[in-house]
Amino acid sequence: MQPIRVLIVDDSGFFRKRIHDLVAKDDRLIVVGAASNGREAVAKCKQLKPDVVTMDVEMPDMNGIDAVQIIMRDSPTSILMLSSLTRQGANITLKALEAGASDFLTKDIRNWTSTSNLVHNEFTERLVKLGRRRRFEQTSSDQSMSRPSLSRRPTPTSSPTHGRIGGPSVNDGTSAQRAITAKGATMNADNRKDDRSVLQSANHSGAAGSGQQTRAALAVRQAAGNTAAFPSQCRLVVIGASTGGPAALQKILSELPAQFPYPIILVQHMPKAFTNVFAARLNQQCSITVKEAEDGDNLRPGTAYLAPGGHQLVVDPRRPDRVRVLESDERVTYRPSVDITYASAAKALGNRVHAIILTGMGADGADGARLLKKAGATIWAQNKESCTIYGMPQAIVKSGLADEVLDLNAIGGLLSRAGRR
Repeated sequence: MQPIRVLIVDDSGFFRKRIHDLVAKDDRLIVVGAASNGREAVAKCKQLKPDVVTMDVEMPDMNGIDAVQIIMRDSPTSILMLSSLTRQGANITLKALEAGASDFLTKDIRNWTSTSNLVHNEFTERLVKLGRRRRFEQTSSDQSMSRPSLSRRPTPTSSPTHGRIGGPSVNDGTSAQRAITAKGATMNADNRKDDRSVLQSANHSGAAGSGQQTRAALAVRQAAGNTAAFPSQCRLVVIGASTGGPAALQKILSELPAQFPYPIILVQHMPKAFTNVFAARLNQQCSITVKEAEDGDNLRPGTAYLAPGGHQLVVDPRRPDRVRVLESDERVTYRPSVDITYASAAKALGNRVHAIILTGMGADGADGARLLKKAGATIWAQNKESCTIYGMPQAIVKSGLADEVLDLNAIGGLLSRAGRR
């Protein structure tokens, strides 16, 4: 496979060199050019046709937002925004994502100059995933154009394509299940223990259905009409997302009516400085109310509660109509974590939960989804074709945990219709 072609755009000579050096160390990537402002970036995208662009947010001559808008109009490609950890940086980055950028990373100078490989590996992995996604889109488009007599596989805007899979009661769970749910819901000093060991223990609990059974169900069953598996006794909707999630969440939530009858918890991988700004933007764009969650918030219908960056958001097991915002061990990879929120919802509400897993890199949510299925909850997963990165939904689909696999364009409408039952 040919290396992913990277265009570097940054007005800082230091960052251009730093990014170049990181890319050069990875055989899967190759730098094809660099630009110091948005105007140069637009020209070089047309000329070099990169698979992925690293785009600084604030630059002279033409800023990152304007550059993204023109690139996505004239020579679409995957764009990774690099943003400062400020409120202004968050605002600009979210606007760039709305304009078509794929994902973002923060430019914390301490991390970028550190000898640790953690941030460096995350950066190059995102470039590889986004670049491959762009090639997948191009290949799909080329194949479609070269075979005009063949219709594309229909996206399930009106016919979701996944069969319902049952699961045992939460009361039949193992000690591993109890450990993970207790970890997500306990309000004492144990919250500062290492969440990772508890989440890892859930790997031994097993899935509600095998991947083979799920693939068979996909092959033989078509859901009829504009409906999909949804709990009639629903009391809470929980949505998890990462890479590509901001745009996906905006798409879904903007389709819900102000009187949507259920509360919604949102878990989006996002730093602390961004979540309050993101919640405020969603609140302006949607009919429902959207807010950054606060400790002790009452779960109200027609309101979405966004997990604060750097913390964990759980459903209170003693008061399932409330959420708790907990300090998170810094060693936990995801803060907030979809796994921890899913696990707490399984513990507190069982089969009255409806979970949705959206686009994102990695597998956060898979362990929590196992507990949800054991409790009898329903789960929708976004399909590969509409994901920016298919990692998180893929982990759940392959484990046989998804009741429906849906195109992003279908989810908001189906959720809205389910709320009118």
